[in-house]
Amino acid sequence: MNSLYDELLSALYSVWHRRWLALAVAWGVCLLGWLVVALIPNSYESRARIFVQLDDALAEQVGINVADRKRDVERIRQTLTSAVNLEKVVRSTRLGETVTSPKDMEKAVIELAKNITVVSQQENLFEITAVSKEGSLSDAQNAELAQDIAQKMIDIFREENLSGNRGEMTETLEFVNQQLAQREKELEAAEQRRLAFEGQHPEMIQGGAANLQRLQSSREELRNIDADLAAAQSALAAINGQLAGTPKTMAGGGADGGARSSLARANSDLAAMRARGLTDSHPDVVAVRNQIAALKVAAQSEDSSGYGTPNPAYASLLSIKADREANVQAQIARRGALQAEVAALTASQIANPEIAAEAQRIGRDYDVLRQHYDKLLQDREELRLRGEVKTEREAVKFQVVDPPTTPRKPVAPNRPVLLIAVLLLGVGAGCGGAFALAQLRSTFATTGKLERGIGLPVLGAISTTLTEAGRELRKRRLKYFIAGSGGLAALCVLLLAVEFIQRGMVA
Repeated sequence: MNSLYDELLSALYSVWHRRWLALAVAWGVCLLGWLVVALIPNSYESRARIFVQLDDALAEQVGINVADRKRDVERIRQTLTSAVNLEKVVRSTRLGETVTSPKDMEKAVIELAKNITVVSQQENLFEITAVSKEGSLSDAQNAELAQDIAQKMIDIFREENLSGNRGEMTETLEFVNQQLAQREKELEAAEQRRLAFEGQHPEMIQGGAANLQRLQSSREELRNIDADLAAAQSALAAINGQLAGTPKTMAGGGADGGARSSLARANSDLAAMRARGLTDSHPDVVAVRNQIAALKVAAQSEDSSGYGTPNPAYASLLSIKADREANVQAQIARRGALQAEVAALTASQIANPEIAAEAQRIGRDYDVLRQHYDKLLQDREELRLRGEVKTEREAVKFQVVDPPTTPRKPVAPNRPVLLIAVLLLGVGAGCGGAFALAQLRSTFATTGKLERGIGLPVLGAISTTLTEAGRELRKRRLKYFIAGSGGLAALCVLLLAVEFIQRGMVA
């Protein structure tokens, strides 16, 4: 503990013994540090916040949904700090006064990009921060410049939102119009080729300008006719079955008056058996057929005797049967005509395969071009409607929540802290220099250090004895040292006062 105490006393004595060197080093370091701090320009920051509104019912009706508008806003936010937009800011603010060449403009744009940030605080809230620290401008001018930069960024955001979409939509419409004009020329050329081909082969106009389409249509219609004919024949078979089971006359009475009725029931039973899939060789079918044969004889004898009255249901079924037979005949005739037409078209294709293939290719090309033209025409109308909605309704609306603030004090550097730090650094450098110089010289500040240095006991120490003139000189030098040290501290306080006065002038 005593050794540590002696070392501390020795260090203090070494610094105090060379206090003028320490003071000179402190003054040099402080003056140099304060000069560097003074050369650092003040940075003034201006902030602004904007709120983006994405809800618009009419925009959603024409296909502009919320996701599309969010992508538009994100695109604008990302391109807001592009080189083109930053060049607009440079030209429209005080920054452009010193730009005289493209190289100067490039340098100003790069520097400005470091001083502007656009941050998304929430889903629809954006914050724009602009910093100005031009060394050639005063603090008040830098504060005003920061506000101007933030305001210009808001103006660019509004311009990109309102006119950017309009310009993009105009370019898209121009591209679609160019494509339409090109498709229209191609469509006209295809139509001219078709007309020329039909002029050279007029038979293809009447008998097969669209042979393949007609052949396919005829075959499809033939299939439909076959299905209709099968249905008509089935209906005719059903009415024949009903006629077979319906008596021509109705029994009027007597013991033999039930022969016709029994015959009808037997025919009905036979029809039911056949409907179940029983063949003519089945025993039940054979028995019923024998019964029907016997009943027919009885019924004929009953009819010859004139016994019974005409059955109106039988007459109605005959009328229905005649109508269905006529329908079957019409379907058969139509099927024959279609078969003849299909055969003729097939024969035409076989006789002229090259002409038929050429006609098919020309027709196909024309149809494809026509479909593309109609699709582009519809797309153009939809794009025009979307553009009008974006232009008139402003699908993305925004409002300035916080206008650009006017900076009252610099955000960087923290000059008061730096001034005090330089003062402490200067004092530390002076003390360190004096102590280092003392370590380079072989002197002993205390008797204990002398004993350790020579390895012999020290019997005593003699204090310095000064004359009256020497004491006066020491007092005078001490006053000068205190004045020098106080001047250093006073200069630091003066610089702090100047800094706060300048801030007050900006505010």
